[in-house]
Amino acid sequence: MSDRLMLLDTASLYFRAFYGVPDKVKAPDGSPINAARGLLDMIAKLVSLYEPTHIVACWDDDWRPQWRVDLIPSYKAHRVVEIVPAGPDVEEVPDPLEAQIPLIRESLTALGIPIIGVTAHEADDVIGTLAALATMPVDIVTGDRDLFQLIDDERSIRVIYTARGMSNLDNLTEQSVVAKYSVLPSQYADFATMRGDASDGLPGVPGVGEKTAATLLQTHGDLAGIRAAAEAGEGMSAGLRAKILAATLYLDVAPTVVEVARSLDIAPPTDPVRALDPSEADAAIALAQKWNLGSSMDRAIAALGR
Repeated sequence: MSDRLMLLDTASLYFRAFYGVPDKVKAPDGSPINAARGLLDMIAKLVSLYEPTHIVACWDDDWRPQWRVDLIPSYKAHRVVEIVPAGPDVEEVPDPLEAQIPLIRESLTALGIPIIGVTAHEADDVIGTLAALATMPVDIVTGDRDLFQLIDDERSIRVIYTARGMSNLDNLTEQSVVAKYSVLPSQYADFATMRGDASDGLPGVPGVGEKTAATLLQTHGDLAGIRAAAEAGEGMSAGLRAKILAATLYLDVAPTVVEVARSLDIAPPTDPVRALDPSEADAAIALAQKWNLGSSMDRAIAALGR
């Protein structure tokens, strides 16, 4: 088996599990466990399907880094329920999901899956850095379009996209991005900057939608080329030129917000996926029994053991 690294956008997956798995089954004390069980089932399926030799659960140590907010104050602002001056703002997370996050971390640790986060950075930035450092093919598992910018056929980096559910996983390559958006993955961050993204609080350039952004990138290559053409008054209509020039302040800062970091101080994973030894398996099973994780933990243990 050739080496293959799987990078989990962990929050994206446990949010999907929380909303996708019924909460009828509870822990013995009545606590919700649907997100924890659902994530374990996701891991079992992903490992069985794609057979990674290495796997990392990438973590949001800060889901809304201040340095991004300083550049674009609206960045994810609609998801803030409490501003914390000395630390990460509190994200709007349903209480029954928030209660499961410690159990999710404990379950990942019990399975021997490393959890990696970086202070003042999102999981996307961890994923971007580990993908950049990788010396093997990479599968990025996410429901977040922002990570399309990392797809690279030459380096065998693809996105396993979960937006249509775990029964309809999409394996996205450069061809997939071009077919959907008419831009290359290497242009996707500039495309998102121009188009904007309401889910992240990015305003985009007013009056510039997906089709216009794609056409501009096809003509001028990248955002720098688009801005140079607008300043020179060449290669676009007067109305479009005016829209781009009016968005100068936004375009000065947005690329830094939208682009995924690729050079954080992270050591790439070296330990391969392996079967749990008897004492580790006993501990994982005891955790499952304590929280009523049942066959979900069994399936994850079996998949990793293969």
